[in-house]
This record gives sequence, C-alpha cells and structure tokens, in this order.
Amino acid sequence: MNYQEFLESKKHSIGDFGFKANYIPDYAFDFQKFIIEKAILKGRIGVFADTGLGKTLMQISIANNIIRHTNKKVLILTPLAVAFQFILEAEKLGIDDIEYSKDGKHTKKIVICNYERLHYFDSSDFEGVICDESSILKNFDGKIKAEVTNFVKKIPYRYLSTATPSPNDFIELGTSSEALGYMGYMDMLGKFFKTNLGSIDGGNRNVGEKFYLKPHAEKDFFAWVNQWSIMCKMPSDLGFSNERYILPELIVNKHTVKNDKIIDLNGQTQLFNIEAKNFHEIRHEQKQTEEKRCLKAIELAQNKNSVYWCNTNNESSILKSIDKEAVEIIGSQSIDKKEEILLAFANGEIKRLITKAKMTGMGLNWQHCNHSVFFPTFSYEQYYQAIRRFWRFGQKNDVTIDMVISDGQTKVLLALEQKTKKAIELHKHLTENVNSSFENKVKEFNQSIIKPSFL
Repeated sequence: MNYQEFLESKKHSIGDFGFKANYIPDYAFDFQKFIIEKAILKGRIGVFADTGLGKTLMQISIANNIIRHTNKKVLILTPLAVAFQFILEAEKLGIDDIEYSKDGKHTKKIVICNYERLHYFDSSDFEGVICDESSILKNFDGKIKAEVTNFVKKIPYRYLSTATPSPNDFIELGTSSEALGYMGYMDMLGKFFKTNLGSIDGGNRNVGEKFYLKPHAEKDFFAWVNQWSIMCKMPSDLGFSNERYILPELIVNKHTVKNDKIIDLNGQTQLFNIEAKNFHEIRHEQKQTEEKRCLKAIELAQNKNSVYWCNTNNESSILKSIDKEAVEIIGSQSIDKKEEILLAFANGEIKRLITKAKMTGMGLNWQHCNHSVFFPTFSYEQYYQAIRRFWRFGQKNDVTIDMVISDGQTKVLLALEQKTKKAIELHKHLTENVNSSFENKVKEFNQSIIKPSFL
C-alpha cells in the first residue's frame, strides 16, 4: 500500500455497505419492513425508532439477514435484563439459532450479551454487531465506552439502535457516526459546530453548552445525519399509517415538598429558602429534603404496582426502609442479581421496585405497570426513557407519573421543559430533511509546491 492508498483507507465515506434483504418476517408491519430493508441495504446505520415501534423484531430480522448472507455470527449488545426479550421475540419468529452468553462462550449464530460483559468476546468471531439502546454508552465510564466503540469499528455490518439519539445534545451524534464508519466526531465538530467558550453574543440561545450548531449549517447537518440513520417517532414519519399506534393518556403530576430546614449556602445561613440556581445548590437542596421527598413518594405509590426512580443511594435506602414491600436495585449488586430482580418485576412477582434511571432506564418493557414516582434531574434522556418503560405501544391503561421535587428545585423542571422542546426540534428537523441530500465537499490541494531557493 502506498501513502495515497493509506490516506484513502482512512477516509470516512457515505455509501451503501450492505446487500438486498433476504428475509422479512410475515407479521412485520409495513413501516418495520421498510426499516429492515433500508438497514440491510445500508449495512451500517443508526435505527432511531421510538419506544414500542418493534426495534427488537427489527434487530433480530437484521441479524437473520446477515447470517443468511454470510453464514457467520452476529452479536447483539443489550442493557441489563433485556436479553430475554430478544429470546422471546426470536421464538415468535421461529428462530432458534440464538443464545444469551454471560461468559463469552457461544455455539449459536445469534449471540446476545450485556454491554458490561463485552470483554469476554472476540470481534473476529462476528460478521455483524447490533447495539441495542446505543445511547446508554454515555452512562458508562471511559473504559467500557472505548471498549464498545473499538469493538464495533472492527466489524463489517454495524447497527446502532435507540429511541433517544442525543435528544438534547446534537454533538453526541458524532460518536454514533464515527462508530458506524462515517464522519469522525472531531471532523463533525469542525464542519457543523462552533465553540461557545468565551462567547460575548448577547443573543446566544445555547448558554451552558460547549458547542453550538452553526445557524447556516443546520439544514446540511440534519441532511447529513439522515444519510446514515433512520429516525421516526411514529410510522407517519416514514409515510405510513399511525392507526395501530395510538397511545393511552400520559398524566404527569408535579408534587412539591417544602424545605423547612435552615438553608446553608456556601457557609452562609439564608433567611429565606430561595431557588437553587447551580448544580452545587441543587444537590444541597436535594440532600436537605431527601426524607420528605421519599415520604411523599411512598404516599403516592401506596397499594400500587409502581417504580421509584431515585438518584442517590441514600434516597434508595430511605425508600427501602419505609416501604417494606419494595425491592431495591443498587450498583454494588452483581449483574446476575440485578437481572434476577428486573425479571421478577417484569413477571409481576415484585410489586414495587426502587432503582435509578441511569442503571435500568433503557430497553425494558413494563406495560404491566402504569404508575411511577420520579425524582427529576437535569437529564431529559433519563426522564424520557424512564417514563417510556410504561407509556409505550402495548400499554392498555392511562399512565401516571408523579414527579416529586422540593420548593427550591424549580430550575430542574424548567431545564427539563427546555430540553423537551429541543428534543422535539431535533425530531422535526430530521424528519423534514429525510429526503435532503448532503455532499461532504473536500478541497483537494492541487497547487505546485514552491521550494526555497536553497533546496
């Protein structure tokens, strides 16, 4: 390989790397068939379909296509306790060449494992990889995240699947693009974004963000994203009917508890309880109101099948000590223990569950439950994913989400409202530009090099 060929091999390109679909399930809906066919032809793609649209069915179908085409294995990476949902879906499709591996040993063509167990596997054993709930990667530390992205880059057929691809932070899409083999993260920042550090723009709409999307580049950015992904919240986004996908009502109640303690702010006692403004103040406010918020949560979930979404170990301990029927999931438990509890709740064996959204807020189907108590944070994705465990296609009852905050935490709710608007904006732009084309223009250097006279 000469140097020019070496440079060409390093280019991130847009194109089709797959093949024509050879397997489509008979009972797949029209929009699901469309997504499967497009994904197989693309070969490397992000499938950003909303919760309940049948991503499990689509992912197993994609895996089966790759196996039929290559006669090689496919690895499906999932969050905790989600693997059994793939096994059940495969049974419906009549596919039995599938297994869940916890130790890296496998004999079947479709292998499922958790992200936390990827270090047991060798990328050379697989021709395709499918990352279920791929946006969960941001919740892992740098070691696991790097391990997953490096593993994915070595495999020919790559698929990222999630309902929330960076709902309020567009730059996270660069990580997905790079993993799929398209434009790199840093290249994307240089082309579409500007730094927000040291900005003196009085009309800045992106306060608090490190980078912001260049206004003149918005259309090209979303057209570029659509070249390597499919995004839909409803079948109608792809031109199909929404008839089968009308959800029951979502009822969100906001409950505020009063902070009666003396407010200590940066070592200074405050006469009145003022609104917490920064992260430090909000954490201080949360700590002072832990017990009152937990008592309110238990009152709201009494005699119900419910999930408590808390944020700290102390909140979890308080809830467990008062609600004796509730079962707690904590980070120090083994992966097997966490899976055992999650499966028991999914099967109706546990009445109330205490957990954190960053640990168990993705991929699980809990339509048997229609109530939850949520302690909100600044993370829109955690909020969205947590409520969509219940409020999803297949839920037959109205879903009630009780949000519990203290009187000094109103900034958190305001931030969630703003991020919700931004998520809607992302979806709107992506669907509007679904048929737009984007050409990544690169200026080739073709000038003659003028050498210094002494050479």
